[in-house]
Amino acid sequence: MKLQVAIDRVDIPRAVEIIRQVAGTADVIEVGTSLTKEFGVRALGPLIEAADGTAVLGDIKTCDEGKYEFDLGFDCGFAYLTVMGSSSLGTLEVCYASAETHDGVMMIDLLECDEDRIEKISGFENAVYCLHTSIDSGATADPVGQVRAFKAKYPQIRRIAIAGGIKKDQLAGLAAEGVEITIMGSAITKADDIAAACAECKGLCG
Repeated sequence: MKLQVAIDRVDIPRAVEIIRQVAGTADVIEVGTSLTKEFGVRALGPLIEAADGTAVLGDIKTCDEGKYEFDLGFDCGFAYLTVMGSSSLGTLEVCYASAETHDGVMMIDLLECDEDRIEKISGFENAVYCLHTSIDSGATADPVGQVRAFKAKYPQIRRIAIAGGIKKDQLAGLAAEGVEITIMGSAITKADDIAAACAECKGLCG
């Protein structure tokens, strides 16, 4: 299972410091929505450079203008970009086409998507579908159970990520469920020793 480390609500110099401590251990480094909104995608090149070859995700949460935003993000060096599952099917289709063209990955954020909506958008074979509990709603209560139920309901979706207050003692269970990417933020980025926390969590990912 891949470990994605999310970096949010810091300035660019601090983001660079964090990235240098997790690059090479984390599988994916997430430049969070707060950074993309505050500084703009084109200003984030130093973060991609600091990752030193580790894949970087831009959590741009596209909901319209999909081709423009995804082409821009991939051209700036991001390997993964996010689109909201609540977006129009047309937006999802052009984002997916952009990801395929750029040899990148579209991650679909399923925040507040109901079962009917997920069923309707479940056909993007190479996309990663992210089960996401809002930070405003608190931590995911039972992420392992959530993944198990999701897989049973949508067997056609083969690439799954999960985010929302994931704790290190949940990682082994998530790996056993076949989750592709588990996303962790402050549990790592606010630790006293960020590099050690990242290494410990990565070791629990199997």
